[in-house]
Amino acid sequence: MSQTMTAQGLTSIVDDLLATHPPAATDPRTFLGARFDAGLAWVWVGRDDGGRDADPALQPLVEARLAAAGAPAPFRYNPIGIGMTGPTLLSHGTAQQRTAYLRPLFTGEEVWSQLFSEPSAGSDVAGLATRARRDGAGGDWIIDGQKVWTSFAHLARRGLLLARTDPSVPKHAGLTAFVVDMAAPGVEVRPLRQMTGEAEFNEVFFTEVQVRDADRLGAVGDGWRVATTTLMNERVSLGGALGRGDSGPGAALLAAYREATDRGDGNAVRRDEAVRLWIEANVNALTAARAAAGGARGRPGPEGSVLKLTGTEHSKRAAAYLLDLLGNAGALIPEYRMARPDLPLGGDGPRDAAQMFLRSRANTIEGGTSQILRNILGERVLGLPGDVRVDKGVPWRDVPR
Repeated sequence: MSQTMTAQGLTSIVDDLLATHPPAATDPRTFLGARFDAGLAWVWVGRDDGGRDADPALQPLVEARLAAAGAPAPFRYNPIGIGMTGPTLLSHGTAQQRTAYLRPLFTGEEVWSQLFSEPSAGSDVAGLATRARRDGAGGDWIIDGQKVWTSFAHLARRGLLLARTDPSVPKHAGLTAFVVDMAAPGVEVRPLRQMTGEAEFNEVFFTEVQVRDADRLGAVGDGWRVATTTLMNERVSLGGALGRGDSGPGAALLAAYREATDRGDGNAVRRDEAVRLWIEANVNALTAARAAAGGARGRPGPEGSVLKLTGTEHSKRAAAYLLDLLGNAGALIPEYRMARPDLPLGGDGPRDAAQMFLRSRANTIEGGTSQILRNILGERVLGLPGDVRVDKGVPWRDVPR
């Protein structure tokens, strides 16, 4: 990788894109396709993968210039694809897989889902039971099993699936990753209703689903390494979305605090809490920038886990504080809709304080619970003694269930 592209050269390419495809007059997917073709999707990768072989430190320059021009954000149309499966394809995909999947992933033409969690394998995802077996002499695979809490599966065209291919070895060693066609025969998606009234999560059933060996991601038995890449990027993605000080509960609570003060409901205790939450939001924003820099280099580090833990816990506290500031009015829900989103990030997020409060409960569960993340940080980052594990070194099929 030569990385001869300068900031000035990259800025010129961005300006050319904006001139030929004005965001206000261009369909979002057309614009995102042109952005990919211009090498502005992930600037540090090669041209065939939507990049410029540039220094990854230049990516924020691209994002800022495009955002200032009102360009569409790819994350809005495909959050799982952009934040999680895209980086995994860049790290572990073959040239053929990257050519087939990256561009439609980036434009949002093919929404992606992540098929890891199961009813009895959530926090312990390596204990999953969905099976992948060889389809005779042809070398392809047959998938049987169930996944749960799958975000946007009802919209997804593709899924990144983790399945067990060898039950005779310890749980982490017997896993393999696959790209699954969500429209294939035998794939059934059912909604899971949240307490917000919406159903962005789903459970997915696989019954004799055929997957080509060409859609295997990584080597047979190397699925845990592929999954780790996905999970680390997921924490950066989720934490980054919740770690911004200028949006979500962090911004809403400041506005509500000012209103409470104007009507005489402010006091020193409330002011102290507002300032503390504002500081948390901005510390999280700095951590998000650091985590994004590591992710851009293809090496997401512990910052992602830190950010996911602190960002989601902050979101929960900020939403509760906002509801407290609003008093009785905050408990009212103007419209309780039993709906399923028709865009991965349809609308502008939670519509009111009550829904924001309800949705924030899930933040500390999805993408790794806060309890599990504390274990990960304690054991793998700080080097503290690990929990007792009765299944360590034991073949998966011999672990009591």
